[in-house]
Amino acid sequence: MARVDSLHGHTPPSRRSLPRRVATLSVHTSPLDQPGTGDAGGMNVYIVEVAERLARAGVEVEIFTRATTSELPPQVEMAPGVLVRHVIAGPFEGLAKEDLPAQLCAFTGGVLRAEAARPSGWYDLVHSHYWLSGQVGWLAKDRWGVPLVHTAHTLAKVKNQLLADGDKPEPIARVIGEEQVVAAADGLVANTPAEAEELIDLYSAEPRKVSVVPPGVDLERFAPRPHRKRAAREHFGLPADAHVVAFAGRIQPLKAPDILLRAAAELYARDPKLLVVICGGPSGSGLDRPTALMDLARDLGIADIVRFLPPQSRESLAELFRAADLVAVPSYNESFGLVAIEAQACGTPVVAASVGGLVTAVRDGVSGMLVDTHRPADWAAVLGPLLAEPARRAALSLGAVRHAREFSWAHTASGLLAAYRDALEYHRQAVAA
Repeated sequence: MARVDSLHGHTPPSRRSLPRRVATLSVHTSPLDQPGTGDAGGMNVYIVEVAERLARAGVEVEIFTRATTSELPPQVEMAPGVLVRHVIAGPFEGLAKEDLPAQLCAFTGGVLRAEAARPSGWYDLVHSHYWLSGQVGWLAKDRWGVPLVHTAHTLAKVKNQLLADGDKPEPIARVIGEEQVVAAADGLVANTPAEAEELIDLYSAEPRKVSVVPPGVDLERFAPRPHRKRAAREHFGLPADAHVVAFAGRIQPLKAPDILLRAAAELYARDPKLLVVICGGPSGSGLDRPTALMDLARDLGIADIVRFLPPQSRESLAELFRAADLVAVPSYNESFGLVAIEAQACGTPVVAASVGGLVTAVRDGVSGMLVDTHRPADWAAVLGPLLAEPARRAALSLGAVRHAREFSWAHTASGLLAAYRDALEYHRQAVAA
């Protein structure tokens, strides 16, 4: 079975067993990018939060990411002990994520050159994020003779089982690439027990390589501040008496914001105070029709009750969650669902699809509600009564705050340190065999 790390029960690895320096690979998106648009999302937040905490624990982190503009300096100190390196691989702009496999050789060359300029044995471990980075990490592992730890964030085989209508399946090249990385890695980090089982069942991962380390939430930034609700609504221009349902995330079929709009169209006839806020920018296959969601709102006759916001800073996102009565996460799949935890930490109940990591991120009937289907009528049947019952929302709000407190980035960093320790030991044994 996969090793499941308790949220509160990590045994801190001894200082001697920890890596001194970790090369973190994030090929397709930079930790410096604004989450919520393009390919930037929860993974960006994850890398930033974890890197800072690993550095505080005495582990230096160097993050390699693809340069997307000539104005970027070769390296940026993101925080003490955390360096972001911009690797030139392909044109700076206009290169879709789907085109990046052709640039992996160039990216790998940049990573290897950076290491070659350092004293021998500079990096003790490679941690790759997403399958593209895993391909680079696989080669770096072999070249440097160090262990590879990989976090998939999403898995092609799982996504292809849960496609939105009309969405494009992940290509076979990605499936094969993921299988190769899973086989090559010394450690695999899953966000939830469900993801760990997917790695084992769908990708034949060795169970002893798999660790379950849930993502966290910044409990200082995302915190309940009931006295801020009116001010938060004023900040976003939302009526004080509106019934506000918010969606935050990248605008693409996988995230299913259209389900929320279709449910809202059914609800509006009996709830004239309904207001939907969509926060985010087009991404993935959503780039093919960047105005599709606005067009849908108009076609459904609800354009007047839908507000579209661009991606927000972390502080503004917390304010948006406080301004909302409910946050909807109707995705077809999520490896975890960071938005759900962040909203609950602000005291806002979440209505989420009962898929993937959302089953862990939301406690059904305690911190929010899980919906078993993607039929708009079913979503309307859950959202409508909750908006009409303030007392029930208040009870869920208390449960949401308690549930979110079980997650923190400190716990995530502690779990990763344990996974690093295990990967180092696994690698040592493999070399000695």
